[in-house]
Amino acid sequence: QVQVVESGGGLAQPGGSLTLSCVVSGNIHGIVSMAWYRQAPGSRRDVVAVIAGNGITNYANSVKGRFTISRDSAKNTVYLQMNRLKPEDAADYYCGAGSSGSVSWGQGTQVTVPS
Repeated sequence: QVQVVESGGGLAQPGGSLTLSCVVSGNIHGIVSMAWYRQAPGSRRDVVAVIAGNGITNYANSVKGRFTISRDSAKNTVYLQMNRLKPEDAADYYCGAGSSGSVSWGQGTQVTVPS
């Protein structure tokens, strides 16, 4: 079992920055990828950024060039650096730890960007 805890959400002005953190614990040796997702009210949960075990990253088109996913393996932590934030980035952000056949989720952290 994998435990996932996100932090770092809050209020940012348009054009501002936030950094989200995701700490994993438990049976982390089976994790093959980590990803950040977001879900706005009334919308589905969509992937924002993914980092694979080999370090390859992928991003949703809407955040390319603005967001950066990275990891610190020594701290079992994945980060999402969010720059040039837009009102449409406002959502609950979730970290997902992908293992064979399953995803472990955290409780989410809220990002607010007023229009």
